[in-house]
Amino acid sequence: MYNTLTRQKEDFHPLNDGVVNMYVCGPTVYNYIHIGNARSAIAFDTIRRYFEFSGYQVNYVSNFTDVDDKMIKAAHEQGITVPELADKYIAAFMEDTTAVNIEPATKHPRATENIPEIITFVSDLIDKGYAYAAAGDVYYRARKFKHYGELSDQSIDDLEVGASQHVDEAEFNKKEDPIDFALWKAAKPGEISWDSPWGPGRPGWHIECSVMSTKYLGDTFDIHGGGQDLAFPHHENEIAQSEAKTGKTFARYWMHNGFVTVGDDNEKMSKSLGNFVTVHDIIKTLDPQILRFLMATTQYRRPIQYSQKNITDATNNLQRIQTAYDNLTYRQKDAQAGSDDQIHQQVLGLVAEFKQAMDDDFNAQNAIAAVYELVKVSNVYAQQATVQQVSVTELQETMAHLMSVFGIILETDQSLDDDKIKALIEQRNQARKDHDFALSDQIRDDLKAQGIVLEDTPQGTRYRKE
Repeated sequence: MYNTLTRQKEDFHPLNDGVVNMYVCGPTVYNYIHIGNARSAIAFDTIRRYFEFSGYQVNYVSNFTDVDDKMIKAAHEQGITVPELADKYIAAFMEDTTAVNIEPATKHPRATENIPEIITFVSDLIDKGYAYAAAGDVYYRARKFKHYGELSDQSIDDLEVGASQHVDEAEFNKKEDPIDFALWKAAKPGEISWDSPWGPGRPGWHIECSVMSTKYLGDTFDIHGGGQDLAFPHHENEIAQSEAKTGKTFARYWMHNGFVTVGDDNEKMSKSLGNFVTVHDIIKTLDPQILRFLMATTQYRRPIQYSQKNITDATNNLQRIQTAYDNLTYRQKDAQAGSDDQIHQQVLGLVAEFKQAMDDDFNAQNAIAAVYELVKVSNVYAQQATVQQVSVTELQETMAHLMSVFGIILETDQSLDDDKIKALIEQRNQARKDHDFALSDQIRDDLKAQGIVLEDTPQGTRYRKE
């Protein structure tokens, strides 16, 4: 797996055999998540699923940032409190991520649930000389941490030039150095706040993740993940804070997913640019499984272009897999006892190809190619005059198992299996025998209008939901 910190692929060895402890930065809950947020959540859910597929127990922690400047502003605009705003959008997050089949985290901590731990953490950094109070704020001395800038591969001098251009005068006057960053922020009049040794205020953005990740996973854990845009300053600051406090390695492997781009110029999607599309809106008109398929079957470090063409391709490819699965369901009805060793060997080979691809930095694009080959094998086998029960089941269960790594659920829609549809199919078959093709076509068209597609195969007519 590719480690952002070392900028190379490394073999993964967990601290504890058979257990993966991973922390993934969650959303700031002031709005519905856009598909850029969803891309990160889906990418790391897919990685988590592959670890579980490979036999690991995964302790997966992902936070909610439920207090910050954006939330205070949004709550004021909506005329509600910050906690009410957080509850509203955390509920929406859970609804939207459930729709795209993201497993709930082992723990979903909230920043506001950990204020005492955050205050203690900041106090420890002050005691160790890594932080200082200034007029109600507390800042971290970034230059004191000798590894600062290593994750994002930046020099202190370059960071100082950039910081000097972006820090406002009031904050600049409080800081000892322009690159220092806030651990605790003094509250303005009327803002949500908590009492602290430095006066009423609230946590800085970066400190919450250091506190919550180490609280639930220990001072050192296996994997820390998030979007590419979090590498600096967020993750850089997490490392500085955490390792200054504990004296230990914070996270052993750093993983960052690629952006979602939109438009012909491949502009990064973000709320700040105003070019975002929310998952909440997308799934009103698009099957959530299609969005999931598009996101999950792209290697996590690659960018994804959100376009109608890519949505159409994902729709067609997912339908192709589902149809192959349905073909196997149909052949279960007349399968004979026994198994086909040639099919078994082909399945074993394709599963090995799938694993080889995912073992190479979770290369989902190569892994889904192995599934497409399995689809071809399945379709050819399903067309044979005689099929074996064990082989049909093995093909079907393997296809479902591999697709579950991508968070895709394959199942045959049993709601279509009713007497009325079967009677109409029998009526159509009789009409074809009688050369009454007008009636045959009418029945087919009527069923299609109801979303039911007929497929004539050598083994008879089968149907599926469109």
